[in-house]
Parts: sequence; C-alpha cells; structure tokens
Amino acid sequence: MLKVHTLTLGAYQTNCYIIHDENSKSCCVIDPGYTPEVVLDKAEELGLSVEAVLLTHGHFDHVGGVKAIAAETGCDVYLCADDLSMPPMMTAGPLYYTKTYGEGDTLHLAGLTISVIHTPGHTPGSVCLMAESSLFSGDTLFAGSCGRTDLPGGDWLTIRNSLRRLASFETNYWVYPGHGESTTLAQEKRYNPYLR
Repeated sequence: MLKVHTLTLGAYQTNCYIIHDENSKSCCVIDPGYTPEVVLDKAEELGLSVEAVLLTHGHFDHVGGVKAIAAETGCDVYLCADDLSMPPMMTAGPLYYTKTYGEGDTLHLAGLTISVIHTPGHTPGSVCLMAESSLFSGDTLFAGSCGRTDLPGGDWLTIRNSLRRLASFETNYWVYPGHGESTTLAQEKRYNPYLR
C-alpha cells in the first residue's frame, strides 16, 4: 500500500512528497524545492533511503533541493526532457537530472509502480505521476484551480487540453498538488471551473 508523507517547503510553500510502499525500505521524493536537509531528515526519521527524485516540472521552486539530495544519496533524478528548453531564470540555472521520462513511461521504484502522464501547459515538460489511487499533479492541477501559464514556457490552450485529459479519468484519484491542499479528482471535476 502506498504511503505519502507531505512536506511544505520554502517561501512558495511548495509541496514535497515522500512516497513508498508500506513494506519498502526505500522511497521516492517528488519535487524537493527547498531545504534538502529537511527532506533527508524526514526520510531518515521514517527509516527510508532515497531511491529516486521525481520532478513534476523544472521550475526553481520545485527543484532547489535536488542537487544536495542526489549528492548525499547517489539517487537518480527523473525529469521530462521538454523542460530543458526553459530559460535559466525559471529553473535557477541548468536543471540537474540523471534520467528522463515522459508520456506512457512506467517506473518501478520504492516498491511502487508509477505511471508518467505528460500534462504540458504550465511548462512544456510538466508531468503528473500516478501511483495506485493517487495522482501527484505538480502545478498542472490544484484544489479549485490550475497552474499559471503566463510564465515563459507556459501555454493556456495546452494546459486546457491537459486538464481535459485529467477530467476524462473515471477513477476518483486522490490528488496531491504542487501547492495547496490535497483533494480528489471527483471533487475537482464537480467544483473546479478549469475541469469543466
């Protein structure tokens, strides 16, 4: 069974998630935007080693802790290559990664099967990550809202198509966004104007 531990980090209140199967001794870290020492301390507190960092997109407030975590643990860092086109001002310099992933890829990490869904619009390489009944939506979908598209690499028509795709899913996933509170897909399909 999937276990999710949420850390809200930094001035932008970015949600970082530590995920793992309940029987696993390793974990994945999703979007460690700030204070890598807090993330590493939490993993240690849970008795877990970091197997991989998974990035939903390359904005600076989601990737700031990546290098330090990778240096400390030797873990792989996954990123959609489409975000490599973003200007350095949006990524706080060159993006660090060791592997790329994209639409339709399946990862087997920390005792979990994780599916990658390419949901561009907030950035060219934005992805959502699906594990069991949970959807880690990055800055594509928020509770009651969606990601902004006015920054370099953003595109409203593109994110609209990505949101329509998420709205077409029949399963009522738990949604863990990049900022703000968690929600459910059914809740968003009913009340979120961007999913109608």
